[in-house]
Amino acid sequence: MATATPPLRIPVFLLKTKSSPTDAYEELFAASTTTTPNSDDASYFEPSFVPVLEHRFDDEGVAQVKDLLTRHQISNEWPQSDGAASSRYGGLIFTSQRAVEAFHKVVSDGDATSQDSRSGTTWPHLQDIPVYSVGPATTRALGAVPQQPPLQVFGEHTGNGEDLAYYIREHYAAWKRPQTEAMLSSPTLPTLLFVVGEKRRDIIPKVLMGSDDTNVPARRIQVDEIVIYGTGVMPSFPDDFQSALDTTHDRPVRWVVVFSPTGCDSMLAALDLLDPKTGRARDTASRLRSVYVATIGPTTCAYLQDTFGFEPDVCANEPSPQGILRGISQFMAARAAK
Repeated sequence: MATATPPLRIPVFLLKTKSSPTDAYEELFAASTTTTPNSDDASYFEPSFVPVLEHRFDDEGVAQVKDLLTRHQISNEWPQSDGAASSRYGGLIFTSQRAVEAFHKVVSDGDATSQDSRSGTTWPHLQDIPVYSVGPATTRALGAVPQQPPLQVFGEHTGNGEDLAYYIREHYAAWKRPQTEAMLSSPTLPTLLFVVGEKRRDIIPKVLMGSDDTNVPARRIQVDEIVIYGTGVMPSFPDDFQSALDTTHDRPVRWVVVFSPTGCDSMLAALDLLDPKTGRARDTASRLRSVYVATIGPTTCAYLQDTFGFEPDVCANEPSPQGILRGISQFMAARAAK
């Protein structure tokens, strides 16, 4: 009697820190199957984490945000003609879970039992402003910020910074706010505070403050940025990633999922896809490969293309576990059909 061939297990290296208490990418891939060439049986994914980024809070930025909250400078209150109630920012923008984590720390370290005399609500008194978020993961993180009543978060459906910026432009213009004399006569809408990391794209400020676009509303939206955290490549990443590749060298198919431009050079070098003389990707068209690369979205994909001349095998149409899994599964199915 012939012995059944065990199903193929496909390593999926998630180049990120595992989310706590559970990670949606790990859960989805561990429960999913796909098809592989020359096999009638389903193949199973084997997800694992190889952290790339090392995050650190920016003390100066954290202190700035705390000061703004303490002085009630982020609210829906705007100057009266006599200069009474005033606020510096009318809303917040987040495009990073790490920025939310740092913001969460500011709020948690504040005095959550003190009551604000003007709004009648407890710290951080942000219930009347719009908070804009890109994608479901950042939105979930904002849901954990201790604010009563809860934060009003918008933009989860957008998925990337450019789409979020255009959404903000329409939504923020229609936001209900006190119609004071000073407010009505202002050429701009109340300024938004963009809480960011030290590495970020400038597409959101460009869209909201740009003057060349004929579709820009009559009143522009000023955006101020405060850097609240920094990132760098973990010193151990190159060795950790090489170790993961070495221990799975006999697998016919492996996947690398890239979530950020940071560490891409180390990733390509470990895969022997980077020419050390030119800093550009080697020609992979004629090479036999067992490792394939998927990116979380167009930003990271464009970075690999522009910086290294490397074309990822998959660029997720949706920056989510489902988007990555769908892209990989479609790629694998197409290969199996050849």
